[in-house]
Amino acid sequence: MNAPAAGPEDGGRRATLVCFHAHPDDEALLTGGTIARAAAEGHRVVLVVATAGERGLTGGPAVWAGTSGTALGDRRLRELAESARLLGVARVELLGYADSGSAPSPAGAAPTDAVPAGTFADADVDDVARRLAAILREEQAAVLTVYDPNGGYGHRDHVQVHRVGYRAAELAGTPVVLEATLDRTWFARGVCLLRVLGRVLPVPDLPDERAAYTARHEITHRVDVAAYLGPKRAALRAHHSQQGGGARTVALLLALPRPLARPVLGTEWFRQRGADFGRRYGDVFATVPR
Repeated sequence: MNAPAAGPEDGGRRATLVCFHAHPDDEALLTGGTIARAAAEGHRVVLVVATAGERGLTGGPAVWAGTSGTALGDRRLRELAESARLLGVARVELLGYADSGSAPSPAGAAPTDAVPAGTFADADVDDVARRLAAILREEQAAVLTVYDPNGGYGHRDHVQVHRVGYRAAELAGTPVVLEATLDRTWFARGVCLLRVLGRVLPVPDLPDERAAYTARHEITHRVDVAAYLGPKRAALRAHHSQQGGGARTVALLLALPRPLARPVLGTEWFRQRGADFGRRYGDVFATVPR
């Protein structure tokens, strides 16, 4: 068997990437190509997911906690396992917190405002961070991915991932934390197009593109994953429960014709706090200290 190809910007070193996400399917949406690329280049990829996504949507109205919520959570965990397999993930860890639901946090809200008690977003940041830090230390992680401060579009579980991830990296001494995000300029153009299409086709609920995700000048890592669209799209397809019941993001992305799929899905963006915003890195391991 041939040895794995050396990473394009890591000098051939092997390292561990830990991707921390809130729910099953988040890993494929924001980091699927990056995970597949890192694994193909011989790096170890560990996926940590905070909840089973049991309060997500599936083929109809929101499914809340209880028997149906448990059933949905179990199904989504099976989908997560298949997605991870397709992407080449070496280890999957579920933290087991309750899903906080899909409502975004109110603008300017304190961490506990309007958050269901006992859910991931309600959990003590230090308590969760210690659990994640134990994984980071065990894996000797070089890079941890989280979300941007707004959780992309304000989802309270995503905001909690941001808080917990930075604290865990501090506790574990993880050298690089990258915020998985989207280029706000690119995203705004897509939203404008979707609003036009929404006159004739069903489209997902659209966040305020003026505040969602990250301004282009703050993006530090622009990762080309076009060569890994196959596993990324396969991982998205693995999340069957998130494709039915009206306009859904996963279904919309999978329906893109091939000429559109490459520009839409072929790049993944990250922001590294404190990095030089005037430079763009093409690999998530590029800023790991040597």
